[in-house]
Amino acid sequence: MEFVRSISEKALGILYPPRCPICDEITETGGGICPACAGKVREIGEPVCKKCGKPLENERREYCPDCAAKKHLYTQGKAVFVYGEGIPKSLYRFKYANKREYAEYYADRAAKRYGAWLKSRGAEVLVPVPMYFWKKRLRGYNQAEIFARALGRNTGIPVDTRLVKRVRNTAPQKTLNDVQRKRNLKNAFQLVPDIVEYTQIVLVDDIYTTGSTMDAVAGVLLDAGVKNIYYICISIGTGY
Repeated sequence: MEFVRSISEKALGILYPPRCPICDEITETGGGICPACAGKVREIGEPVCKKCGKPLENERREYCPDCAAKKHLYTQGKAVFVYGEGIPKSLYRFKYANKREYAEYYADRAAKRYGAWLKSRGAEVLVPVPMYFWKKRLRGYNQAEIFARALGRNTGIPVDTRLVKRVRNTAPQKTLNDVQRKRNLKNAFQLVPDIVEYTQIVLVDDIYTTGSTMDAVAGVLLDAGVKNIYYICISIGTGY
């Protein structure tokens, strides 16, 4: 059986050779980034905003300007990469060009960087931010769900894709200002079960911008009695 599995994996490797998740060129790194792209990604490192996890240039700051100015409903968040250089194109292919295999690289880096943090927070479940049903049907998958499942395999934390659903089709958040974002997401999410048994939930998404989406989902979960809502996303901007 092991011999057959080995032959099958080699055959798949020939038919579908691993590609670098940053430049999408064939690589020998087995799912990691190629040497040429090593300098094109920046993983999040201290100092960071204590709330949203954005990297800060000023070590004396505790919060980024956004988190200092408004109260978020989630407890705390973390991101893997700074949104810059090779990451935007990588995420675009992951989200719109069916490059689902990139999730393994994102999740591997997330687990290595935040595995201990997730454990210390008592994370019970990973909940991907849901897509509106017909958008998911049109695209064929929810990129947040793909990333969440890969992260679950890396950390051993279960994934629940049915806890929250998106009940309204919303406009793309990137085209709106902060006030419009909140209005756009009002009543957009709904719990599926009547009773939520989790107390420590980790939301999972691809990109964090202003936190409006996280707050919208967190608000629904808090109303259901969840104690803490954390999040992990693949990429985030800088907090200055």
